[in-house]
Amino acid sequence: MGAKVLFVHGMFLTGRSWDRWCEHFGRQGFDCVAPSWPGRDGERSKLRAEPSPELANLTLTDVIAQFEAEAKKSDDVILIGHSMGGLVVQSLLARGIGKLGIAIDSAPPYGVKSFAISHLRANAPVLWPGHSAIVPTLASWKYAFWHTGSDEEVTRAFEAEVVPESRLVGRGPLGDEGRVDFDASRAPLLMIAGELDKIIPSSLNRRNAERYGPSAPTELIEMPGRTHYLCGQPGWEDVAETCLRFIEKSA
Repeated sequence: MGAKVLFVHGMFLTGRSWDRWCEHFGRQGFDCVAPSWPGRDGERSKLRAEPSPELANLTLTDVIAQFEAEAKKSDDVILIGHSMGGLVVQSLLARGIGKLGIAIDSAPPYGVKSFAISHLRANAPVLWPGHSAIVPTLASWKYAFWHTGSDEEVTRAFEAEVVPESRLVGRGPLGDEGRVDFDASRAPLLMIAGELDKIIPSSLNRRNAERYGPSAPTELIEMPGRTHYLCGQPGWEDVAETCLRFIEKSA
């Protein structure tokens, strides 16, 4: 069996969002694992109707710790994360964990900012007071994740995959728990940006990548026509193959 690939999902999703990726990578000989964050056990529709109480206290620090423990189970692990999962990958790499990492439409570390209207609008629920879970609507999810999809496509994906989310995890990049040491000696990192992403604009991915110093290799690829849902929208295989080529070149 080849290297272990640890997939890290982002907000409003579960580890099952990586199912097709795990099958795709498994056919290439990789041992894949895609754990879900706490607070998302059960049917999606029931979770949206009644969010797990765990979400009220779940933090970004908790999520990073979960995946750090999982990554340390292997000496030969490749990290792939999407959105907030991309920030988890950046954090783990900076700690010397992982033989290489791929951050797809990564949430920005502390201090990396965007003032794009779409970014501010899509992230506004994170700033509402309190600790109650964020329960996305079909309209809000379509705007932030997959605004190019048909109503039928987006509805199908929403009902099958989307869950409520911790407001505290979403606030993580705004404080110390979202800090990344951009000068740390680490394994190679590929950052992938979706050209049409509204919640994490490609310009924000670029700003994120540019913060890294020369101590470790960092690459940025912008994929045309892709939204924030680029790991699930039709053509996701092209994104997966881009990751596989980077792994073959860098591992």
